[in-house]
Amino acid sequence: MTDPKQPIAWHHVRWLLLSLLLVAAPHALHMPAWTIALMAMLAVWRAYVGYARHALPNRWLLLMIALAASIGVFLSYRTIFGRDAGVTLLVIMLGLKLLETRTQRDAMLLSFLGYFLVITNFLYSQTIGTGIYMLACTVFVTATMMSLNYAGSEPPFRAQLRTAGMLLAQSVPLMLVLFLLFPRVPGPLWGLPRDAFAGVSGLSDTMTPGSLSSLVLSDAVAFRVRFDAQMPRAKDLYWRGPVMWDFDGRTWSAQFFFYTAPGIEAAGDLVAYAVTLEPHNRRWMFALDLPARVPPLSLVSTDYQLYSIQPVNSRLHYDMTSFLNARFGEAENRFALRRALQVPPRSNPRAQELGRELRQKHADDEQIIGEMLSMFRRNFVYTLEPPLLGENPVDEFLFSTRSGFCEHYASAFAVVMRAAGVPTRIVTGYQGGEINALGNYLIVRQADAHAWTEVWLANQGWVRVDPTFAVAPVRVDTGISAAVPRTDPLPLMVRPPYEFLRQARLTLDYVANTWNQWVLGYTPERQRSLLAHAGLDDATWEKLTAVLLVVAGVIVAMLTALALRQLKSRARDPVTIAYVRFCDKLRRRGLTREAAEGPVDYARRVERLRPELTPTVEAITRLYVALRYGAESSAIALIELQRRVRQFTA
Repeated sequence: MTDPKQPIAWHHVRWLLLSLLLVAAPHALHMPAWTIALMAMLAVWRAYVGYARHALPNRWLLLMIALAASIGVFLSYRTIFGRDAGVTLLVIMLGLKLLETRTQRDAMLLSFLGYFLVITNFLYSQTIGTGIYMLACTVFVTATMMSLNYAGSEPPFRAQLRTAGMLLAQSVPLMLVLFLLFPRVPGPLWGLPRDAFAGVSGLSDTMTPGSLSSLVLSDAVAFRVRFDAQMPRAKDLYWRGPVMWDFDGRTWSAQFFFYTAPGIEAAGDLVAYAVTLEPHNRRWMFALDLPARVPPLSLVSTDYQLYSIQPVNSRLHYDMTSFLNARFGEAENRFALRRALQVPPRSNPRAQELGRELRQKHADDEQIIGEMLSMFRRNFVYTLEPPLLGENPVDEFLFSTRSGFCEHYASAFAVVMRAAGVPTRIVTGYQGGEINALGNYLIVRQADAHAWTEVWLANQGWVRVDPTFAVAPVRVDTGISAAVPRTDPLPLMVRPPYEFLRQARLTLDYVANTWNQWVLGYTPERQRSLLAHAGLDDATWEKLTAVLLVVAGVIVAMLTALALRQLKSRARDPVTIAYVRFCDKLRRRGLTREAAEGPVDYARRVERLRPELTPTVEAITRLYVALRYGAESSAIALIELQRRVRQFTA
């Protein structure tokens, strides 16, 4: 073991700098450009100082840089707390710490901070790729820390990487036992910062022109679905989300409220399935239209929106059943119907006039609906890039631009219907999905976001009317990629140009889904299910702790026995035998080697007490260290060591 106060060597600085840069590199995707430039400058500065053997900068200078960087972080994030600001500040402080690293003790401290920085990467991503990369970084940091502990001849860094990998491999059995048996708690062990979900995409509780078309540009997965039996038809895959009731002339909004719930008059076909919902930092959950049950720790509103009790900040798995083609709301509350007719009187006057004209022309609500849909079929265009709309977006869409996305058609249809006296509300969610045959499940992406309407008809209740289907029926039957023009932008993964890319994407998603289900989704329920199959039906935390201690003790005992066996085999090694004989000769002269004394330290002590033995002791120790810890393994070196030990006399 080296002296903690010993100055750090240049090659140690080099490996330490490289290991910390590897760990911090993924954070460059989330940090401001000026912090990346600052980190690059600090790294180059430390490398130059170490290579040229110049003095490290004054601590007052580093303190001024730290203060300026802290102010910069505050100005960039308006806080120094939270995930993004905290991680950025940590990375900068690590760079500054490198510039005051003088001794082995400082280097060891930086290595431990490197392990902590590894953990912070999982605040942004918990994918398999992130796990593999962070495992490689952990091996690199461990090898760097090991290199700091060599007092004499040091093996090549490749050998230290192999040793670090072996050390981590030996910990795998204990890690698996802890993962499987450690008592799980619902939710994360610690609260995530408030900004941890700042970049999460998903539906909102408001809808304005362009809001869904911008969401469609994301190929992020919203949720995955596995059906118990045959999958419904594509045109029945309407995934119900926030329901919009209120309109201010431009923006629709959804509010959670209760009133006397309308019942289900006709249930329709029952479909059973399981949903794995990705975190979106909102409370709503998704189900096929119309949900027939309420999952645990959730509730349903009177307009059949599913809500989680807590915001969905971690991956959520729940079993669901739904009624297809259900008839509901025939006895709707009169206050709800009045709410579904409200339109700001001075907004979109031409659209409201159109609704009144349709009412004068037709007494039957279904005829009004039919004529409005026929209007959409004539000279209207379905596109992701519609023209910008002004103060009266519905009027401009209906009578001027005539091109838009699903939210344009749903909003215009709802305004005209309300003006015609037909109670109407907008339902947002997702429509369709992509089948992954590898895992036999459905992938619903943000690109599948959709908006449709529900109208209330006497003796029928709430009836789904999808205005988008009138202008682009292929959107419902086939999907978004077939509905919009080829010139419209869509994510590569939504409309891949080659079949092999599509298959590769589905294969990766299958692997990611398996990782999510069995690693990231290893919840208390899954743990209880696994232990029940192993015979532990009533797995309380006391029983789990007892089993964990027993199994962990057995593994530690096995690893200890294996280590002792290796020590015994090493004791029979000719190199060790020769060196033990050398130490025994010195012991008989009163120069006993201490139990924790390394060969180099022992040689230095002998040389101080018996200076005349210095050349011989140095030669024997150098040969032993090279054969035992270095790259030297030749028979000639071993013979030379044995010869010198035989000839040595104290």
